Amino acid sequence: MTAPEQEPAQDAPAALTDVEIWPLLGLRVRSGDLELRAPDDRMLLDLARMAARGVHPPDYMPFLVPWTRGTPVQVARSVLTYQWGLRQRTTPADWAIELAVLRDGEVVGTQGVYAKDFAITRTAETGSWLGLEHHHQGIGTRMRLLVLHLLFEGLGAQHATTSAFVDNPGSSGVTRKIGYRPNGVAHQVREGGPVESRLYILDRADWDARRDELRLDVETEGVEGLREQLGLT
Repeated sequence: MTAPEQEPAQDAPAALTDVEIWPLLGLRVRSGDLELRAPDDRMLLDLARMAARGVHPPDYMPFLVPWTRGTPVQVARSVLTYQWGLRQRTTPADWAIELAVLRDGEVVGTQGVYAKDFAITRTAETGSWLGLEHHHQGIGTRMRLLVLHLLFEGLGAQHATTSAFVDNPGSSGVTRKIGYRPNGVAHQVREGGPVESRLYILDRADWDARRDELRLDVETEGVEGLREQLGLT
């Protein structure tokens, strides 16, 4: 009696890489000593510690949600819980991506970009914060230009929006310098009182018109993977 034929051995499937599972992890946007990248948990802990040291002067609140109020531990935990929550908002229909800003490899703040139905509207909003120790060093303008490069050149945006409280001239100054146009006002509530926000918009045509003046020498990695994750391929 002959032995039954054996099926040929099947090679086990290769293990998925981190970036295959979550393409955002492979994103890099660099210019000189500045880099934007998705933070891992180690970077989030560094961001939390920096926020605990201060993000703004104590007599001013630049956020609608006053997450910077409290003890250093409370502020640090607010950073972690908020950032962990954002990870579920990275879908084609609704994304809120906050990238760590690194200068010479040191985490100095975050640069966020937020959109709903981006594949249809091609519109996203930006927001950011820097550790207080890194203010007034030109980082805010450069990191905004990096995320605008990602939006317009990498993701095909047609419009970028942002806002700033009327009593935050520094943020509005960066916005106007880049070339945004006024786009109305919003009346909101900040720490129990009324506050007015100035709204701004930057169209693709305005971005292109100032191409040589504004753009940094930018290198990117992982944009195609992010486009796939956001349903833009």
